[in-house]
Amino acid sequence: MRFPAFLLLTLLPLHASAQSSAPLIPPPPPIAAKAWLLLDFQSRQVIATRNPDERVEPASLTKLMTAYLVFDALRQKRIAPEQVLPVSEKAWKADGSRMFVEPRKPVTADELIHGMIIQSGNDATIALAEAVGGSEESFAALMNKQAARMGLANSHFVNATGLPDPQHYSTARDLALLAANVIRDFPEHFPLYSVRQYRYNNITQYNRNRLLGADPTVDGMKTGFHAAAGYCLIATALRAPRRLVSVVLGTDSETARAQESQKLLNYGFQFYDTVRLYQKGQQVGVIPMYKGAKGELRAGFREDFNLSVPRGMADRLKATLVSLQPLVAPVAEGQRVGTLRVTLDDKPVGEYPVVALESVGVASMLGRAWDSLRLMVR
Repeated sequence: MRFPAFLLLTLLPLHASAQSSAPLIPPPPPIAAKAWLLLDFQSRQVIATRNPDERVEPASLTKLMTAYLVFDALRQKRIAPEQVLPVSEKAWKADGSRMFVEPRKPVTADELIHGMIIQSGNDATIALAEAVGGSEESFAALMNKQAARMGLANSHFVNATGLPDPQHYSTARDLALLAANVIRDFPEHFPLYSVRQYRYNNITQYNRNRLLGADPTVDGMKTGFHAAAGYCLIATALRAPRRLVSVVLGTDSETARAQESQKLLNYGFQFYDTVRLYQKGQQVGVIPMYKGAKGELRAGFREDFNLSVPRGMADRLKATLVSLQPLVAPVAEGQRVGTLRVTLDDKPVGEYPVVALESVGVASMLGRAWDSLRLMVR
């Protein structure tokens, strides 16, 4: 007996029906960059982009992945902030931007992290990579494993710093996701990206992110530059309650990367809204079950479910819950049990996995037998 693979449960109007015509939303402004992308942090939706999957050398934007692994090492207590770390000759003689560490001068992990994030020091970055991975080469292998776990499909790292290498690449889409993961997974360390200057070894260096201070809502993240990559910037701004992340790759100057990033952020905040459709644990719908201790199952999302929509159009959203069928017990809490299909003015927005909000065990022998007959009739 063949069964349908899904069951269309209900059409959910998310807001009152709108009668007015759709507001006019202009296209994104022209952005003078090789590739760029604007991401809504809460919804993880791309608002606007150009060449999002084109592979480019990410330069010092690479240090976001290095920082992610270093932050994880701190959380796992494999290194400690106050721990004095060795500075190898390779780190000491690193090319490019430097923190000016010295092999015979004690330096702590916390100082090196400040030097990597604020000063973009390649020497500090290599020292941290060697402390966490044993060598920079081994650390790069950890970077690639983490990239795979994050779903960064078009990224490959051969060093911790972003120094030029044709086999070292990423994309605007991957870098936006990486930045969002740093913000989400390590909120205790994220404030470092807003620090304007840092002094070490009697040398004060300034954060190269020109949007810090110029736009009070910008609170991070990272700049990058070398000849092959051009001038790059990942910036994030919080205009409560919304956070946006912009990625601008391959501009012509420090000024241009700041200006183009500001244009993207302003566009996203002015013309788009972030809408919370369902709260964490809120019931989206009830799905019929077979052979279970209960005849139906509450379904929803494990985290708040947000969408980014053009401003003034939230009342045009509709959602259809499509359940996996036949849904047979047992079902564990958190197990995927359906899909939420969302449309805007009857045009597809996306499909999102819906999970069981409760566990349901199997029915009695009599109940299972009865449901077996029901399934045969289907």
